[in-house]
Amino acid sequence: MPVPVPSKPRAKSRPNRVMAAMNVIVMTLSVVLIAWISLDTFKRVDILTNHPYMTFQFWVCVVFIIDFFVGLRYAEDRWRFFRRRLLFLLLSIPYLNIINLTGMHLGQQALYFVRFIPLARGALAVAIVISYLSSNAVTSLFISYISIMILVGYFCSLIFFQSEAGVNPQVDNYGSALWWAAMNMATVGCDINPVTAAGQIVAVILPVSGMVIFPLFTVYLTDFVTRSLKRGRQADDSDGI
Repeated sequence: MPVPVPSKPRAKSRPNRVMAAMNVIVMTLSVVLIAWISLDTFKRVDILTNHPYMTFQFWVCVVFIIDFFVGLRYAEDRWRFFRRRLLFLLLSIPYLNIINLTGMHLGQQALYFVRFIPLARGALAVAIVISYLSSNAVTSLFISYISIMILVGYFCSLIFFQSEAGVNPQVDNYGSALWWAAMNMATVGCDINPVTAAGQIVAVILPVSGMVIFPLFTVYLTDFVTRSLKRGRQADDSDGI
């Protein structure tokens, strides 16, 4: 009787390798973009006059667009992929560069919001890549939403600091803006009151985001307890055999 030869694990297919490489590139560029915008915010650098940043953001958006079409190329159901990832494509358009080239006149607050559009695309990419760390569907979803929650809170703190610093006497440093964002996302509230339109918009976004995301803690804990009890029963059954 022939001895069965154990099959070797199959290597990743070419589409999987390409998509994995694109995910790493997109995530790396997203982190660099987040760091650059953070430094410019702290230094109060004007957006449109920062030529190195404008160039870098343009090419980051180009890579984001390429990533979308690469994913579309290798998708099993292209129409379904297009419908589900259309938001990714819309967030990848270099709106800030288009505004600069066409000479459109927008206020500094509006420009700062536009500047965060590709960051939203990057945040989604970071959340997706991080979610791959877990094979459990509920845990993966939980990690994704936690990543999005942290990034949304951080982005909103930057927007709040950019719009309120120098105008609101209660916001004298970035720490105050970060504390304000954390308390509002936790729906606890804070004694710092926004005085600008941008700050008031962010004050609405943060509690809504918190109310949407925090219930996932309950779902995750329920799933974790259920799986733990199931493993415990299986261990007891195996010990009793």
